[in-house]
Order: sequence, then structure tokens, then C-alpha cells
Amino acid sequence: MLALMKALLLISIRAGVWLALLSSTPAAVWAQWSSYPSARLPRTANGKPNLSAPTPKTPDGKPDLSGVWEISEQVNAYGAYTTHFMDMAVDLRPQEAPMQPWAKALSEKHRAVEHKDDPLALCMPPGVPRIDTIAPFKIVQTAPVVIILYETSANSSFRQVFTDGRPLPKDAQPTWLGYSVGTWEGDTLKVDTVGFTDRGWIDTGAAHPQSEALHVIERFRRPNVGNLEIAVTIDDPKAYTKPWSANLKMHLLPDTDLIETVCENSRGLEHMIGK
Repeated sequence: MLALMKALLLISIRAGVWLALLSSTPAAVWAQWSSYPSARLPRTANGKPNLSAPTPKTPDGKPDLSGVWEISEQVNAYGAYTTHFMDMAVDLRPQEAPMQPWAKALSEKHRAVEHKDDPLALCMPPGVPRIDTIAPFKIVQTAPVVIILYETSANSSFRQVFTDGRPLPKDAQPTWLGYSVGTWEGDTLKVDTVGFTDRGWIDTGAAHPQSEALHVIERFRRPNVGNLEIAVTIDDPKAYTKPWSANLKMHLLPDTDLIETVCENSRGLEHMIGK
């Protein structure tokens, strides 16, 4: 079981070389409570986590999404993009995620300067849904709110998904991770998020831009103990000519927990390469 990235992105690209810290060390090595078994996790006869067991339920009968999760993709910063972290539209044809002219020009500009202006290089939060594709994250599910904690380079970011019936805010002050409300559609938690800054990027390598009109819809579904699916819809009429989607597959990291992550953007910037 692999942890994708521990200190993620002081990005710089020159001739295809990314200045990034990637790790293939097992997740348990990094965890603060790596040897402490999760009491609520079903076990096999030999005491190992039963990841194929049925989806756990909350007292009110809803699927329990709680746990530490990680995307089931191995990041490769070289060659063609093969992950949603690098290209959120990796599974689509170009015409299925069509950009407005200004957005296409901005994406090309980001790539022309070799991604030096990626917000992650300045320790800014990755934005939604890119933050789902970077590193482990923890879901804490309660009745009125679902809390998502992220082990990311952007200094311990978090989201609050309110499930208490409140509407999305209107004319909200733009933020990196937006304002989220959740509603249940059967066994799927639909999360609507708005109120984004236009400084965020949808992904990393392809540098898909966004505007303040961005509306992200995530549908969280847990088919069994060990797996989580997130169906993402990007709806940003100012940046794209039509909504487009991505499907993210996550796996549970059992008997472990998140670690603190800190990003210092004053260190190493002298090594940033870009035009």
C-alpha cells in the first residue's frame, strides 16, 4: 500500500524534469499511530483488515465514509499524463473538456513557463478536486457535517461539508477550497461546492484553469470497506463551454492516520526554474 506523496510540490519543470518529492514508502511508516488497530474496522480470522466487507453504516443508516483514504494511482511526472493529479481530463477526449478561448490560452501560458506559477509552488491549497488526488485524506462523518482533513503540502488544509440542510452561500468571498454542502442520494453523498478563487488550478500538468464561477460536484460512494469512489463534475461556464467529469478511485489506508505537513515557500525558491 503506497503513499503517493509526502512533501508534494515545489514544482519546477525544465526539459521535463519535475522538482518534486515523491515517495514509495508504505503509508504506515509515515503515520503517527501506525501500529494502533482501528477498533471499528472488520477483521478476518487472522486479524487483518477485511477490506471486502460490506459498507459500514452510521446509526441513522447512511453509509459511513469515515476513514483515511488515498487515490489508487501512482503519480508519474514524466511522459504522457496518466493520472488525474496531472490531468483531471485524462480519461476524456479533448473535445469532451472544451475550454473557452481565454482559458485555453491561460493553460498554454502556464505550460509555456514550465508551471512555475502553479499555486502549489507557493504553498497555496491545491483546490477542489485536485486536492483529492494528491495525498492521503481523512473523512470524519457526523450527522450535521462531514469533515475532510488533508495531508497535503498546503499546511494541513480541511473542508467542511455541511449536511444540515443549509443552502450554498450567495456572493461568498472567494476561497481556495470553496463552500460545500452535502445531500444524500440513496447511498451516495452528493457534495456541491462553490465560492472558489480564480487563482486555483483544476490539475497540475495540464494546468486546467478555473474561474470564480466554478461549481464542483462530487459524488462519494463507498461500495465496501476498502474502496471509495468519487465521481467529479466540473461546471464552470466562464472557463469551459460545457460541464465535464472525472471518476476517482480511492482505497482505504487501514490502521494508520495522517501526519502533520508544513510547507515553507521561502525555502528553495532560488532553485525554481521557469521562463
